[in-house]
Amino acid sequence: MLKSKIVLFFLFPLFIFSQSEKWPAEKLQQDLKIFKEIREIANSGLYKYRTKQQIDSIYNWAFSQIKEPKELIEFYKIILQITDFEGSLHNDTTLPDDFERKYSSANTFFPYPVKLIHNNLILNFKNEEIPLGSQIHSINGIETQKIIPSLYKYYTTDGHNITGKSIGIGSSFAKYFEMEYGAKKSFLVEYSLPNQTQKQTKSISSVSNEIRKENFKNRFSLPIDSLQYQKAKDKYSFKIISENTALLSVHTFVIGRNAKDKQHIAYKKYLDSCFEYLSKHSEIKNLIVDVRNNGGGTDPNDIITFSYLAQKPFRENESAYVNFQKIPFPKYLVYEETDPNKQKEELKDFEDEIIEEFPKLIDQKYPQDNKFNMLLEPDKNSFKGQIYMLISPRIASAGSLFASLVAGNTKAIVIGEETMGGYFGHNGHTPIEYELPNTKIKTQFSIVNLEQDVPKKTNQIFGRGVIPDHEISQTLEDFMQNRDTQFEYTLKLIEK
Repeated sequence: MLKSKIVLFFLFPLFIFSQSEKWPAEKLQQDLKIFKEIREIANSGLYKYRTKQQIDSIYNWAFSQIKEPKELIEFYKIILQITDFEGSLHNDTTLPDDFERKYSSANTFFPYPVKLIHNNLILNFKNEEIPLGSQIHSINGIETQKIIPSLYKYYTTDGHNITGKSIGIGSSFAKYFEMEYGAKKSFLVEYSLPNQTQKQTKSISSVSNEIRKENFKNRFSLPIDSLQYQKAKDKYSFKIISENTALLSVHTFVIGRNAKDKQHIAYKKYLDSCFEYLSKHSEIKNLIVDVRNNGGGTDPNDIITFSYLAQKPFRENESAYVNFQKIPFPKYLVYEETDPNKQKEELKDFEDEIIEEFPKLIDQKYPQDNKFNMLLEPDKNSFKGQIYMLISPRIASAGSLFASLVAGNTKAIVIGEETMGGYFGHNGHTPIEYELPNTKIKTQFSIVNLEQDVPKKTNQIFGRGVIPDHEISQTLEDFMQNRDTQFEYTLKLIEK
């Protein structure tokens, strides 16, 4: 699959507006019109989960909201509502860099990390103001049951998935809250202590963005929910945990840029040694595959990993297509290169790659050439015993493709929570980014609409992620002890 990303820069007449100034309605309407046209022509996943009538309806709503001048942040929220409605976790819409920097420079952030547990907002940081594990019921008089869904639009997921929103809210709550409800110097928090019902209130001061980030790095739950894996030794591991059970953990597929990368080659050798060991030790009849923190990465790491679990030939995709060969609206693209001549070369190289992989127009689509989606064989040492796969809302993109292949094409027992990445397919592989000419808001989406090589199953629902066979989530008591609920449940299941 193509992995290129064009990030382009163009010079447009620059309209300078402060955070509080309002933009003329006609300029916002022009940007929204361009935004809509770009997605209608370039975004192959526009109607994947929504009908044309539904998409037209949300744009009618959006245009009705900008008949009068608006602040940039309010227009941004409208754009976010649309990109979230489309249903692709690869959608990403961002404020202009200068505006984002100014917006993040004030001491106006909620100070403490939080975590959603059974849709309750739980304090996830040891501090002297509000005890760890307290349930937050309201902030500045706004009930959390209103706050939580109001923040959904800031973190996109595939299809109609909601569970994945908890990852964004958990990692960026303070930032989302400020965008949604405005900058605050203090927060009046209504909360109850762990396992108690009596409500208390506490006024806490806001902090800088730097302190917010530092507090998140030191959140209480870090030992079992890390989101970043930079070092190779932290990205994957294998160990024997009992006389009949092994554990393979793959926390990310960001393992080299392609099949020739040294990191990928080292990973492939590591998998070879692990599964060769398993094939020689037939007493190990159970393999736990933990991909709960796997937010995706690059080919062919996901497919190589699955080849050690597959029992029959498979493909990465059932089908894949794009809407175009010649990139539409090139004057709004965001390039990596600043030199106009190099931009032309970059654009041509990108289009040449598209033409090579998606060469022919068939039924108004450009389907993927079969040579890019070959029938693949299981590895000679593929595991023949019982697989237990651990999943979570964190799993996305290549991570969810892998989880879908395992859930659909093996006899694996799937344990945990629904993934944010779709079971049947998604838009991915090749991102492209545009910049709106007036507001400078950037919008990115992936252009390849793909259906994964998975069968229909009674528990798998179109527009949803991988659904576990055993739905197990962390309880408040387990959170307070940093206990790995799903892993411990799996061990007990194996014992039975």
